[in-house]
Amino acid sequence: MTSTLQIVDQRIRPIADKVLAGERLNAEDGLHLYESSDLMAVGWLANHVREKRHGDICYYNVNRHINPTNVCGAHCRLCAFGRDLNAPGAYTFTLDEIWERAAEGVAEGATEFHIVGGLHPDLPFSYYLDLIRGIKQRHPQVHLKAFTMVEVGFYSRISKLSIKDTLLAMKEAGVDSLPGGGAEIFAPRVRKVICDHKVSGQQWLKIARTAHEVGLRSNATMLYGHIETPEERVDHLLQLRALQDITHGFVTFIPLQFHPDNTALSHLPKPTAFDDLKAIAVSRLLLDNFDHIKAYWIMMTPRVAQVALRFGANDIDGTVVEEKIYHDAGAKTPQGMTHSDLERLIRAAGRVPVERDTLYRKVDRSQLPPMRPPRPNNGLIPESSLTANLR
Repeated sequence: MTSTLQIVDQRIRPIADKVLAGERLNAEDGLHLYESSDLMAVGWLANHVREKRHGDICYYNVNRHINPTNVCGAHCRLCAFGRDLNAPGAYTFTLDEIWERAAEGVAEGATEFHIVGGLHPDLPFSYYLDLIRGIKQRHPQVHLKAFTMVEVGFYSRISKLSIKDTLLAMKEAGVDSLPGGGAEIFAPRVRKVICDHKVSGQQWLKIARTAHEVGLRSNATMLYGHIETPEERVDHLLQLRALQDITHGFVTFIPLQFHPDNTALSHLPKPTAFDDLKAIAVSRLLLDNFDHIKAYWIMMTPRVAQVALRFGANDIDGTVVEEKIYHDAGAKTPQGMTHSDLERLIRAAGRVPVERDTLYRKVDRSQLPPMRPPRPNNGLIPESSLTANLR
C-alpha cells in the first residue's frame, strides 16, 4: 500500500486494499466507511478514485433554477418550501412569468434550466407541458432538466396516464433530462416519517428506470443528516448502484445535506462539515459506476464544497440563481454565483475549472453570445465579499 495513506481505523485497511485494486465495495465496507472517524483516510481513498478518473478537473455549469409553484399537497415533514393553496407566501407563476425568468437566464448565459416545484392540487398536467413547450420554443438551445420522479408520479396520477406515457409526453414537450430530487432515503421506515405522501422509494426507482428506458437520463440524490441510520444510507446507495448497472442512465449523484430550519423536524441538529465530507467520500467509493459526484455548494457552503473537491467530488454545480427550496429551510448561502465567481472558487481549491453542459460536454463560450451581467437583486454574492466567501 502506498506510504502516503496513513490509516488510523484498521477496519479501513482491507477496504483501502480493495479500492486501490479497483475492486467493488460491498454493504459491509460501506457501513465501516460511514462508521469510521478516520475521515482523512476515507477522503484520501475517495480522492484517489476521483483523480484517477478526472485528474484535477472540476466541472461547473451556468444554470438557472425555476420553481413554478410552492403550493404542495404532500406536506412532507422534511420540507420548508411547500405551502397550502391559500397560505401566506404561497405562489404559482403564470406561464408568462416563467418564460420571462427563462429569458433572463438565457441572457445571463444559462445552458440549463433546472425546473422543480410543488405538487399543486389544482394545476393540470397540461400546465407543465405548456410550460416546457413555451421555454423550448423560445430557447431551443437550452437543456431542460425538469421534474423529479416524485413530480412524474404525481403527474401520472392526475392525468390518469401510465408512468411511461407521462414521461413520453414530457419528452415530446421538450424535457431533456430529469433532476434527482425526491429520492431522500429509500428505506420505508424513514419515508413514513419524513415524506409519507410522496412516492415510495421503490416507486422512485421504478420511475427512474422507466425514464432511462425511454431515453431520458437523470440525476440521483440522497438526503442525509435527519433520522436515517448508516445502514439505510448504504442501502440507498447500493440500490442506486444496482439500477445504474442495469440502465446506465444516471448522470450525476448529489448527496444533499438536510436543513431542518422551518420544517417539522427543526428539533434535529444540522449535519456538520464532517458529515458533508463523509457523504461525498463514501458516495465516490461505493458508487463506482457513477462518473460524477457533485458537491452542491448551495447546501454545504462554498468553503466546504471547496474541501469536498479533495474528498471525491468532481463537480460543484452551477450559478443556480434564485434558489428557493433550501433557503426556505434556512440555508444561509447566497442564492447564486456568477460564472467568474465559480471559476475563482474552483481555482482557489487547487482544481481546474471546466464549464460543462448538463451531459458533461465542454462548453465553448467563444461560440456563444456574450453573457449579460446578472441583475443586482438576484441574491448573488456581493462583489465586496467575494474574497471572504470564496476562500
